[in-house]
Amino acid sequence: MKPSRPLFLVALVVVIAVITWAVLRSAYLSLPPLPWTAVPTLLLLALGEGFTGLNVLRRLRRRPDALRRPEERRKASPKPLEPMAVARLAALGKASAHSAAVIAGIFAGFAASLASSLDKPTPRQDFFVSGGTFLAAAVLVAAAFFLEYACRVPKDPDEEERNRGASRA
Repeated sequence: MKPSRPLFLVALVVVIAVITWAVLRSAYLSLPPLPWTAVPTLLLLALGEGFTGLNVLRRLRRRPDALRRPEERRKASPKPLEPMAVARLAALGKASAHSAAVIAGIFAGFAASLASSLDKPTPRQDFFVSGGTFLAAAVLVAAAFFLEYACRVPKDPDEEERNRGASRA
């Protein structure tokens, strides 16, 4: 599995937004009002994935006891993670980033489509709901991307030293 590319996620948002905008130009009147509940849901997911990313980053980047200074050894070191759990979290981050990019594109298309109808109450409310949902989805994309980044295995200190020595020669 390759890591997500930010440019691909941005392109996904733009393409989905354009498609949604084109569809809504003729179909908006037949839709019910947008629910606001997606905003807190996406923000809670982003909070969970961000916290998990910090925890995984801290646990994967921990230094072995042999490399720690004596004053650092006294502190409780975090438990190591199972490799399969890290792989699952990386897959969760990638799936969440792509899903949130699609959601962000849909609601960006909604906002773009409704921008010209802000003088009417229902489209104005839907515009603000779609804008908030777009922002919440963008926050989830960032948190999921961070979780995916946190799951990368750090380089071995010996390997880094060999690479530095090779580049100096």
